[in-house]
Amino acid sequence: MTNFGNTAEARDIRHHFHGYTNARRHMDVGPMIIEDGEGIYVTDTSGKRYIEGLAGLWSVGVGFKERRLIEAATRQLEKLPFYHNFGHKSHGPAIDLAEKLVEIAPVPMSKVFYTNSGSEANDTVLKMVWYRSNALGKPEKKKVIARTRGYHGVTIAAASLTGLPYNHRSFDLPLDRVLHTTCPHHWKEGRDGETEEQFATRCAEDLEALIQREGPDTIAAFWAEPVMGAGGVVVPPKGYFDKIQAVLAKYDILFVADEVICGFGRTGQMFGSTTYGIRPDVMVMSKQITSSYVPFSAILMNERFFAPIADESDRISTFGHGYTAGGHPLGAAVALENLAIIQENDLVGNAREVGAHFRARLETLKSSPLVGEVRGVGLIAAVELVESKQAKSVTTPGRLGTLMNAAMHRNGLISRNMTDTVAFCPPMIITRQQADDMFEIVAKSLAELETEVGVPA
Repeated sequence: MTNFGNTAEARDIRHHFHGYTNARRHMDVGPMIIEDGEGIYVTDTSGKRYIEGLAGLWSVGVGFKERRLIEAATRQLEKLPFYHNFGHKSHGPAIDLAEKLVEIAPVPMSKVFYTNSGSEANDTVLKMVWYRSNALGKPEKKKVIARTRGYHGVTIAAASLTGLPYNHRSFDLPLDRVLHTTCPHHWKEGRDGETEEQFATRCAEDLEALIQREGPDTIAAFWAEPVMGAGGVVVPPKGYFDKIQAVLAKYDILFVADEVICGFGRTGQMFGSTTYGIRPDVMVMSKQITSSYVPFSAILMNERFFAPIADESDRISTFGHGYTAGGHPLGAAVALENLAIIQENDLVGNAREVGAHFRARLETLKSSPLVGEVRGVGLIAAVELVESKQAKSVTTPGRLGTLMNAAMHRNGLISRNMTDTVAFCPPMIITRQQADDMFEIVAKSLAELETEVGVPA
């Protein structure tokens, strides 16, 4: 173990078990401790400042230290620091936010149910799906379909929906009611000569074949992120969601849109569902709903989804599910102010315009022998690194991504690599000049990576 003395790093190693971290390696390398943040920047305990290129965890939409959110939280703490929504209780911020979310929804919606994180929200929706099937007298209609490389969280049900190996390995997951279909990544999964439209058709055919194999009467719902986030910023191919929704309509299968990353402007529209013409029955929202200043999440559902659940709660006398902090007044108040900032400052438009500029600059990196694909939409983007452009492959998965991430970190940019894909998702307040600054760090880091791995000049 590295000797950190009695520093904050040492105390972290002794007492703090980190998520998404190699616990044994952490004892040797210790943590990077962030002490301050403002705008798109964060500062560590050594005083080094970084561009936060992933907005924390895809989530700090309005940037760090936004005074209006701090003041909204303070006002709410002084007025009503906590109340719940069990047994017909409510409070003003929860009511106002539910009304606002229904108002701005991309398709007609009926009700909002509050949870505390994206994982909890997806977990809750799966319980609701099962509850609803029972209410409809269809106890066999309990299976659900998500997608390989999709990400929906880490609770037992949400991690089952997630289609990534590290969320399943050693956890005895996924649950056997959760199935996975084709990842819609045309560059990676498409066949030679297959157009995006043809690939999208094949994805829809794969989905329908899975439904037929399992039995259409057993499939209750389909889960999808408009743009896959943690699976590598996978943008759907042309026509994909139209074709998928046609299959779902044919077999009376619910569509759950996971908007945890895409929601509230990230794709250049208020919701990713708008960007891709998705007409969901349920929308799951978290992260940018409060810019992660307060843990908070919400489930938005249409009447088709809600009505049977309400009827069943009447039949058996209650809906036996809820959270102590669900709809917390502090989170709801911050969410309302956060949405006001996004709308008043047109951060959705900024994400669309600055994002297009940043992606155009990233496209110039495709001349590097290490860059296989640049992809994204709005203010979310990714660069996928390869050793062989022709084979779209690497010898040791994760090596290039880890080295690139370390180089960017040295140069003052915090990002995250998903294997060999490096993602970018900065706060939506980022300016064109700041996006250029971020690009310069990416380009410099890529040049260093080429030298480190021995790419010929």
